[in-house]
Amino acid sequence: MSGIILAIESSCDETSAAVVKNGAVLSNIVSTQEIHQKYGGVVPELASRAHQKNILPVVNEALTEANINKSDLDAIAFTKGPGLLGALLVGASFAKGMAMALKKPLIGVNHMQAHILAHFIDAPQPNFPFLCLTVSGGHTQLVVVKSPLEMEVIGETIDDAVGEAFDKTAKIMGLDYPGGPFIDKFAKEGDPTKFKFPNVNIPDYNFSFSGIKTAFLNFMRKETQKDPDFVEKNKADLCASIQFTLISILMKKLKKAAKELNIKEIGIAGGVSANSGLRNTLLEEGKKLGWNVFIPEFEHCTDNAAMIAIAAHYQYEGEDFEALSTSPNPRMKFTGSK
Repeated sequence: MSGIILAIESSCDETSAAVVKNGAVLSNIVSTQEIHQKYGGVVPELASRAHQKNILPVVNEALTEANINKSDLDAIAFTKGPGLLGALLVGASFAKGMAMALKKPLIGVNHMQAHILAHFIDAPQPNFPFLCLTVSGGHTQLVVVKSPLEMEVIGETIDDAVGEAFDKTAKIMGLDYPGGPFIDKFAKEGDPTKFKFPNVNIPDYNFSFSGIKTAFLNFMRKETQKDPDFVEKNKADLCASIQFTLISILMKKLKKAAKELNIKEIGIAGGVSANSGLRNTLLEEGKKLGWNVFIPEFEHCTDNAAMIAIAAHYQYEGEDFEALSTSPNPRMKFTGSK
């Protein structure tokens, strides 16, 4: 069973809508909230208000670009979680109201599973099983993907996510929010071996990033006390060094899992997979180790409704629907298969 699905993404600070038909994405509209930049992070209440303002025009634009009428839709999908509660409520409420009015099935999608299934928006696509490193501001996971709806999380962060580590270390250096892209930008001009930061050894396939944030903070306090202009003089080298360390932590566990599980189909997903340093390192290591590496297009790495639509496509085929009484779950867990 396949059909035409409208998908809505509102988990954080992007309001997005997409239309998918028989597994092919026809439109993917994203409205980014720039208001959070001056606060140095996402303000939940402001995010919710912006979603309320943006959701109707974004949905209308997605339908128009796809040349689809509301009456043509076979189902309505939305991000059920995880995410910010107020932001999720806007998308969920809109989707539920639309599904009720049109008398169409409702599909609730796990945001993290959708990030992984972004690999199936465009070609080439990985074969099953494949190993996916999912990296974002709120999550860092290693996932064995056995099918679109059967996945197993084999490792995850025990504290902070790598995306948070990028943003927090950027903030310590006085870079604008979101800091990750700025670190990536300045790192291209720096020496990744100039400064050394700890690479904590966590058992199995798990990660930890709280220690490196603390070490970086202490290092910066010490150096700026000696020289108030330390950051400005060493910005490129600092960015290159912290990025090199964070990527090394990720790659160490990814290589360990790929070797021990004998998997050579490798993918990355999530907002941090847009980082050019990580993408280039993965491609280089893949050549050395004989991996088939898959990286979604840049616009499908960050939060977007196309990935929600693709996940919904597979759930629609499996008749995995939600009752209209369903509610979003900001702490929704992703452990693998449903």
